[in-house]
Amino acid sequence: MTASIHVFRLKPQQMLREGIEEYCQKQQLEAASLLTCVGSVQTATLRMAGGDKLVTREGPFEIVSLVGVCTKTGGHFHCSLSDSEGNVWGGHLCYGTSIFTTAEIVIQDLHPIQLDRQFCPLSGYDELVVLKD
Repeated sequence: MTASIHVFRLKPQQMLREGIEEYCQKQQLEAASLLTCVGSVQTATLRMAGGDKLVTREGPFEIVSLVGVCTKTGGHFHCSLSDSEGNVWGGHLCYGTSIFTTAEIVIQDLHPIQLDRQFCPLSGYDELVVLKD
C-alpha cells in the first residue's frame, strides 16, 4: 500500500480537532499529515506556547493555517486564526474548537510509516516517535 490523499469536510457546529481525529480513526490512518484546511471556527480553544495556559475566544475566526500529524493515539495540531479585523492569533489546537461555516480538510496517509507518541522527559509532553519509516 502506498501513501494516499483523503479529502473531507466538517460542517457547522462540529468540533475541529475531534472531527479530524475521528476521521483518521475511522479510516484507520495510523500515520497521517494534515496538508491543508480552509474554513472558519465559531469558538476556539488554543494552548499557548511555554505552558499549559489555555485561551478560549468567541469568533467567528477564519482558519489561516492548520498543520499537524495524526497517529493511532490522536493528533498534534497547531492553528492560526484571524478575526474580522485581520488580527491573527495561534497556538496548539485543543478540543472544543467548533466549526462556524465549514472546514475543508486534506490529509495524506503516510503508510507504511508508523508513528506513535511517547513521553519525553526533555519536553514534559508526549512527543512523536517514528516506529517504522
